[in-house]
Formats: sequence, C-alpha cells, structure tokens
Amino acid sequence: MTTLTTEPLATLIERLYTQASAATSPVLNTVSHEERERLMHSKTEYRELYAMLKDLWLPVSRDTGKLLYMLARSTKAKAIVEFGTSFGLSTLHLTAALRDNGGGVLIGSEFEPSKIALARKHFVEGGVSDLIEVREGDALVTLASHLPETVDLLLLDGAKALYGDVLDLVEKHLRPGALVVADNTNYCPEYLAHVRATGNGYVSVPFAEDIEVSMRLG
Repeated sequence: MTTLTTEPLATLIERLYTQASAATSPVLNTVSHEERERLMHSKTEYRELYAMLKDLWLPVSRDTGKLLYMLARSTKAKAIVEFGTSFGLSTLHLTAALRDNGGGVLIGSEFEPSKIALARKHFVEGGVSDLIEVREGDALVTLASHLPETVDLLLLDGAKALYGDVLDLVEKHLRPGALVVADNTNYCPEYLAHVRATGNGYVSVPFAEDIEVSMRLG
C-alpha cells in the first residue's frame, strides 16, 4: 500500500482529474491559435496567456503523475522544487512520494492567487499540506533564493518559455543524480537543446510525447 493509492489521496486525485477534464476557459476560446502559440513562446507576455488559462486546470496526465511518484520514490527524494503548481495535481503525486520516503519538503511556485488558494485546500484534504510550501508570484523571483541546499527533483510545468531560466536558478542546488522532469517540451526547443547537449551537465532522454527526463551529472 502507498500514500498515492490509499485514502484520502486516491479518491481526491480521481475527483480532481474529473473536475479538470470538465473545466473550460471562455476567454481562451476568443484567441486565435496563432496568438496562443506566440504567447506560449514569449518570455515577456506569458502572463497574458496564463491569465486566460486561470480557470483551466492544466494538470499533468494520470500517467505522468504516476511517473512523478515513481521517480521521486526511486530516488528517495526529500527535497523537490516544482515550477507551476496550478491546482496541485502534480504536487499531490510528488508529496505522496515524499510521505512514503519518510518526509521532506516540496517548494512550489504559482502566480495565480486563486489557483494557490484552491490548491492549498486540496493539500489539506489530501493530508500532505505539512510537506508543501507554495510561493506566490513570478517564479523567477520566488525561486531565486531560500531553496534547500540540496534538491533531488525539479519539475518544470509552468510557462514553457521560462524552463531554461528556472533551471538556471535551481541548478546549483541539484545534487549529482538529481532528476529534472519537464512537461510539454514540444514548446521548449531551446531548453531541450541545452539539456541534451554534451558538456552541459545532463544525461537527458525524451519520455512519451512531450516529456523530457534529465539527470544531473556530478
């Protein structure tokens, strides 16, 4: 038995995925595909896009959630940093692993206050709030200081254009063997080029359609 597959998390996670699949964003439907793509790749206008997405959950898939749990468990993670908390589904998978690893801390980041408020309710309901610190605001500010000295796993699932910048902030804390999991990397060609390039300190492989799993070398 695991924290992930027993109560209260098992039922909570299933309920949240059902809610996520039903969520809509009327504002987003008024924006053309071309404009969405432009905003997605912009390092200066991404807030405009994500303001349109504030009612959408944008969770990791069920399989990706299980993958995150497995990776955190197998690496015996105690300190995790998450870029892009949203409503907290990925956070619940990762903190289930922390609980089963004997405890630890997950530092999350999210700039939409309404998402943070609801995510915190989910964390309390799931019985894992004691393991989580969510920092409100721009991750380039909130993750720039006061991180654990050693980080075991970094999840990148916020504004896609900022993956490389967030990695730069956290990189000095990544222990040898630490994992970096990046979701939706079909929007992140520069990030992929960096972690796959020889000499940048990573061994990196694609996983499924748009996930990249990278290991920090010593």
